[in-house]
Amino acid sequence: MKSIGIMQAYFMPYIGYFQLIEAVDEFVIYDNIQYTKKGWINRNRILTGGTDKYITLPLKKDSDFLDIRERHLSDTFDPEKLLRQIEAAYCKAPYFQQTYEFLVPVIRYEDTNLFQYVYHSVKQVCRHLDICTPIIVSSRLKCDAALKSQEKVIAICRERRCERYVNAIGGMKLYHADDFAREQIELCFIQTECGEYAQFKNDFIPSLSIIDVLMFNSKEEVREMLKSFRLIKGGVRDAV
Repeated sequence: MKSIGIMQAYFMPYIGYFQLIEAVDEFVIYDNIQYTKKGWINRNRILTGGTDKYITLPLKKDSDFLDIRERHLSDTFDPEKLLRQIEAAYCKAPYFQQTYEFLVPVIRYEDTNLFQYVYHSVKQVCRHLDICTPIIVSSRLKCDAALKSQEKVIAICRERRCERYVNAIGGMKLYHADDFAREQIELCFIQTECGEYAQFKNDFIPSLSIIDVLMFNSKEEVREMLKSFRLIKGGVRDAV
C-alpha cells in the first residue's frame, strides 16, 4: 500500500515531523501555500536556561497574501548570531560537537528565499538521520493550486496514486475519513510515542526543535526514536 505524507515547510521542526517523513513512501512539502504568521515556518523552540525559547528567521516585510516561496529572509538575518545562540544554549550538551558541526553549513545556507532555505534544512536533517523517503515539492505536481485544505490533499493523493494518506495527529479534526474512502484512500494519523530524554538537569520540555533532540541523543538513539510512533485510522467522525 503506497502511503504519502504532506506538510508545510517548517524550520527545524520537532521529531514528529521527521517521523512522518520516515513513515511514508513519499513526502510532499508545500511551497505554493500562503505564509502564515506565528506558525512554525520560520521559527522553532530550543532549550535555553532551563526553559523554551524561540529561534526565528526574520523575514523581509511583504504582503501577507504571498506564498511561502514568494517570501524572503530579511537583510538583517545574521546566521552567525543564530549559531551563537544555539552554541550558548547547548555547548555543554553531550552531543554538542557533532550536532553543531552538522548545523553550521545548514544555518549558513546562502539562499535567502524562505522556502528554499527551510526546504534545504529539512533535506539536510533527513540526510543526517539516513531518512531516504523521496521529498516532492508541491508546485511541481499537476494539481489545481486553487484547491484548499482536504480537497487539495485528496487531489495530491490522486496525482501520486497513493492508497494511504498519513497526517500529523494535530490534524485529526480537519479531515473526513468517508471522503477519503470514496477515493479509495485510507486516512491515518501518526501519534508520536517518543519518551522523555535528559535535558541537562531540567524538567523535560517536549516537542522542541530537532536541534534539541540531536544535542541530547546519539544519532543511533534518534534513529530509534523515529520508529516510536503508532498509526491511528480515521478522521473527524472517528475522533472521540
